[in-house]
Amino acid sequence: MNAKVPDAKIAPDAIAPALLGWYDGHRRDLPWRAKPGEIADPYRVWLSEIMLQQTTVATVRPRFAAFIGRWPSVAALAAADDADLMSAWAGLGYYARARNLLAGARAIVRNHGGRFPADEATLRTLPGVGEYTAAAISAIAFGRRAVVIDGNVERIVSRLFAVEAPLPGSKPVIRAHADAITPASRAGDFAQAMMDLGASLCSSRAPDCLLCPLRSACRAAASGRPDAYPIKPPKKAKPQRHGTVFWIERAGHVLLVRRPATGLLGGMRALPTGPWQETPPGLAGAPIEGAAWRVASARATHVFTHFRLELMLAIATIDGHATPANGEWWAIDALDSAGLPTVFAKAARLGRR
Repeated sequence: MNAKVPDAKIAPDAIAPALLGWYDGHRRDLPWRAKPGEIADPYRVWLSEIMLQQTTVATVRPRFAAFIGRWPSVAALAAADDADLMSAWAGLGYYARARNLLAGARAIVRNHGGRFPADEATLRTLPGVGEYTAAAISAIAFGRRAVVIDGNVERIVSRLFAVEAPLPGSKPVIRAHADAITPASRAGDFAQAMMDLGASLCSSRAPDCLLCPLRSACRAAASGRPDAYPIKPPKKAKPQRHGTVFWIERAGHVLLVRRPATGLLGGMRALPTGPWQETPPGLAGAPIEGAAWRVASARATHVFTHFRLELMLAIATIDGHATPANGEWWAIDALDSAGLPTVFAKAARLGRR
């Protein structure tokens, strides 16, 4: 962008009061958020922040309630069975987060007496807790001043100051601006207010500048093109991979396997699968030799963070054969209770047709 952006009309130190005033009247009612006058629960804050990574509030809300009902404290979560936790996480994606939850809960119980540390540096030593999550917990759960920057904050700050450099190179500039407007008091409310503003008025594609409490401070709004910020580089095409999943029936049951503990979808129950590669692998990696495979015409597709996957479904019905070492037979009528990751749930729907 080469056009001159008009100056904002209010000083940066007026931004926090304006935003907090708006937040007091428009804050979202979320199950993990303390109500006015209540003390925030660090466990709920931590759990929600991990669950909300790359996942929408609408998706997390009911799943958070289920988790709290089953594991109401960090001590209860630390004592959870790994397989139970992974099954409960099914459908939320990014399954390393579930493994980090368990590891983090156990580290808090083992190293911190079951109490969450309040400072960012110690919080960052917990598995799965990075710079953003540590700042969010410190500010929201403990009221400490911390610069909390997620995608919403990047978007709002980029617009407020009309940051011309594209992401991700603009991150240091965005942090400096965010630091300048973060107040010493009510830092947790300020962080949540930024999140709420980004989720409601300052949205990615259609910002509602007329209702925004920061409109008079926003250089992007003054330019008439708020949706042009933040500036992003062109998206790269995701690589395409192919694979085969095997639907093997026996007496009303289907064969499931437990994936290796580490790696993609680690520790999850799944349908057996061969390699995922650039070209279709056919029946390579079939778990039972000699089965009469029938290949379904439909394909299951799924988009991961770094690649797209198309899965062919190979179907067979058997009477005998030994069960593979890491396998189990699961009643087809009860398959919804197996906690399959989304990609395998899609394939299973094809197998059940």
